[in-house]
Amino acid sequence: MEPTARQRAALGIICDTFAPGDGLALPSATELGAVDTVLRMIARNPRVAETKQLGMLLSLWDSRMFGLLTGSGPRRFSALSQAEREQALLRLGDSGLAAKRTLFQALKSAALLAYNVTPGPSGANPLWKQMGYPTPPGPLASAPAPALTPLRPTEPTTLTCDVVVVGSGAGGGTAAAVLAGAGLDVVVLERGNYYDDRDFGTGELDGLLHLYAPGPQATAEGQLTLAAGTCLGGGTVVNWSTSLPTPDSVRAEWADLGVPQFTGGEFDEALATVRQRLGVTLDHSPLSARDAILERGATALGWDVDSLPRNVSDACDAGADCGSCGYGCRLGAKRSVTKTWLHDAAGLGARLVVDANVRAVDVRNGRAQGVSARTSTGVPIEVRARAVVVAAGAIQTPALLRRSGLRNKNIGRYLRLHPAAAVYGVFEEEIRPWEGGLQARICRQHANLDGNGYGVIYETGPVQPGLAVGFMNWRGAAAHRATMLDLAHTGVVGIITRDRDHGSVSVDRSGEPVVDYRLSDHDRAHLRAGIGGAAQILEAAGARRIFSGHQSGASYEPGARGSHADFVAACDAAGYGPGQCSMAALHIMGSARMGGSRDMSATDPDGAAWEVPNLVVADGSCFPTSSGVNPMVTIEAIAYMNAKRLAASLI
Repeated sequence: MEPTARQRAALGIICDTFAPGDGLALPSATELGAVDTVLRMIARNPRVAETKQLGMLLSLWDSRMFGLLTGSGPRRFSALSQAEREQALLRLGDSGLAAKRTLFQALKSAALLAYNVTPGPSGANPLWKQMGYPTPPGPLASAPAPALTPLRPTEPTTLTCDVVVVGSGAGGGTAAAVLAGAGLDVVVLERGNYYDDRDFGTGELDGLLHLYAPGPQATAEGQLTLAAGTCLGGGTVVNWSTSLPTPDSVRAEWADLGVPQFTGGEFDEALATVRQRLGVTLDHSPLSARDAILERGATALGWDVDSLPRNVSDACDAGADCGSCGYGCRLGAKRSVTKTWLHDAAGLGARLVVDANVRAVDVRNGRAQGVSARTSTGVPIEVRARAVVVAAGAIQTPALLRRSGLRNKNIGRYLRLHPAAAVYGVFEEEIRPWEGGLQARICRQHANLDGNGYGVIYETGPVQPGLAVGFMNWRGAAAHRATMLDLAHTGVVGIITRDRDHGSVSVDRSGEPVVDYRLSDHDRAHLRAGIGGAAQILEAAGARRIFSGHQSGASYEPGARGSHADFVAACDAAGYGPGQCSMAALHIMGSARMGGSRDMSATDPDGAAWEVPNLVVADGSCFPTSSGVNPMVTIEAIAYMNAKRLAASLI
């Protein structure tokens, strides 16, 4: 998007309202250069319709008509004082209309994320210094040369192979290694680019721009933001290294849906092989200050807490570096797919291709013949193959299948998102939540709230200035600034909901995915219980102030202002609908699920599309229901199993 002068001015004044600086040490958003950051993020959005809508909004923003919409009367936004502009934005955020609330949330997230991650003209955002947050250390001078040499086509290219794998993340990377290990000629196509140790350590902004998917950035109704990796290695390059196996109860549920191998030795072997290849261990899960709060509070309540296994090597420091590993591990300690399965596949002759956005599978007479892709500059890539593995993630996989003409009604249905929220606690002690092992403890006290295995789990995660915004409210610039300046003393308990009910993925006119998802009453009740449980943990751990991501500003100060019961009531009054409580989807699953019949699933027990038997899905979209735990190991085990079955049919 190349904004007009009017649009840029409107964006600038919006950003300056959310982040005006303090007139002293902290600059305004426009002074910092945050507007350019917002525009860089917008430029990545593949949905042209959304970009056009934003352009129209910015063109109208400083009009008298728009002043009527925000409740400011027939006055231009630029004619209002800072206090009046803040009130105009808050009226949007507190509106009874979901569309106004989600507009507010989108503007808030863009403005504050950009402000908090922009280095600024000096290379060090002044906010970081005020918070005690370190400037990016940069790559290690001792970082080794990249181990892989992927192809980057610059002219029209046609490749021929036995199997083409679309996507290089947990599913695609694992499948590629299995297929290449069976003696098959494999080509892997990745939409993103290749980044390795020498590229990491450059900060949140670079990580967001290079390693994460450009869109869709939220569900269509605006209830949840969406996060997925887009680079060689996919989400395994940026995830938090938590390596939990599929729970036995979930495996039994999946077997009952027509995939019996989930409770058999075949899946046992797959899980064991994956854990061995990733080097999963409990040896590198020491307590960070964040996890110590979770453990301290839960233990005080009499709730069990377990250590989390991680897929890292002895090079992991589980300290200052580890906290920023969500933007790539500069130590090379995370045993991502890039370091493991893709390394194996390449060693066995597989060809890796980056900057290859696959637009369609070529299906003729009910058989997949290959795929068509294009680079970011429009260069066409054709791959002819005997079989196709689709592992583009649970948003892009169903979109690709739809673009390719598959018509099974279940493609795109049964999407699960593990809706996640957070409760923050401010402590007297310094926590520095951006440091320490990514995730080292889990509390399952409320994992089975309905008696059927659905509920919430409690985990922590590193909180950088940009990431923090996604789960926070905004009640005015001064209040938000104070919250950020307290971040070094702030602990967070994350709530991950195992959603029973589902959303869907469709495609727009241009073929880009659109995610529809509304939290059901059943799952909302569990998230609500999780918000209350997280506050209990923080209070028991000694927090002096506790607040949620509800836009209403629900909070309390144990022993000084309000009570836990008051807090829960305030959260109930604020609501859990779109724009009312900040939520995100970090685990995206189930949109092309495996099952026993084409009436209730998109793929058969082999992971093959019912309509195209040599098109196999091998990623999180295969999940029959939500896994209830961090899904990386499960994705890799399913990919291993499905690839083994495909290889047997081709040899």
